Amino acid sequence: MKHNLTFTIATIMLIAMASCGDTKNKQDAKISTPEEIETKKENTPEITDASFSAGMTGKVFYNYQQIRMALVNSDADEVNVAAENLAESFTEERAEMKSMAMAEAYEIEQQRELFSQLTVKVEPLFKESISEGAIYKQFCPMAFDGKGGYWISNVEEIRNPYYDEKMLKCGKVTETIKK
Repeated sequence: MKHNLTFTIATIMLIAMASCGDTKNKQDAKISTPEEIETKKENTPEITDASFSAGMTGKVFYNYQQIRMALVNSDADEVNVAAENLAESFTEERAEMKSMAMAEAYEIEQQRELFSQLTVKVEPLFKESISEGAIYKQFCPMAFDGKGGYWISNVEEIRNPYYDEKMLKCGKVTETIKK
C-alpha cells in the first residue's frame, strides 16, 4: 500500500513537471506602458506590418495584441495589465470599448469571454482604419463550449487565446484584412 502511494505521487509529479516544462509553443508576452509603447515604436519594428490611419487605432491594436498573447500564455495578471493599457488607448468617443477593457476579471476564463466580446467591438475599428499591411481574423470552433470564438491576430499562424497549450493551434484564418 505504501509503495503504491509513493509510486502514484511520483507519477503525478513527473506528469506535472513534464506538462509545465513545455513552453516552446508559447509566445512571450511583455506588457508595456503606453509611454514604453511610444518609445518602442520609434526604436523597434512594429508588432505587425499593418498601419492604421488613426493613431488611437494603432495603440488599441498593439494593446489588443498584448492581451491576446497574455491569454495564449494563460497569464491572468498580464491580461489585466494589458487591459489597463488598452483602456488608456481609447478616446472618449469609444467609451463603450473603454469600459469593456476596464472590466475587472481575475479568472482566465472570464478574461477570455471579455476578450471575445471586445473582439466583436474592435474588429470594425481595425477594418475601417487599416491603411497598410495585413491583419488576420481567426476562429476557433471549439471555444466557449462549441459556440466558437473569433480574434484578430497580427500573424497568420494560429495561436489560440481561448485555450492554453492543449489546443494552441486550434483554429483557422477566416479573413485576411488588408489595404
